[in-house]
Amino acid sequence: MVNVRVIIAGKPALAHARVGAEEYLKRLERIGGHELVVVKAGDPEEVSRRLLERSQGCHRIALDERGELPTTRELYRRIESLEARGEVKTLAFLIGAADGHTQALRDACDGLLAVSRMTLQHELALLVLLEQLYRVASIKTKSPYHRD
Repeated sequence: MVNVRVIIAGKPALAHARVGAEEYLKRLERIGGHELVVVKAGDPEEVSRRLLERSQGCHRIALDERGELPTTRELYRRIESLEARGEVKTLAFLIGAADGHTQALRDACDGLLAVSRMTLQHELALLVLLEQLYRVASIKTKSPYHRD
């Protein structure tokens, strides 16, 4: 099984985003293999450096509005494909701060993922990503959370 590490710049300050993220993290904890890592916020260069350091050795996916916008099933199949290949031990999703990612970080990643074509606060992007990761896990475990 591929471990999933979500790395975000700065702790969520919006109460509703923080509570929602905590709820999905609690649900994912029961399944196992998921972790949230918070790095210190700062300017884009500092944040990108910290995100890359904390994702060293991982298969990196940056959350970016320019990225691919898969359906939940497509995201599930991509993660399953990484597991089946067996070469990826940890999948890291990188969420920048308010100013986004540097081009150098995007270039260092194995992929770009959009959770919306609209620009979202990074805290809301975290919440959407965690919900989708929980949905992907529910497909895998055949729990009734996700319905097609």
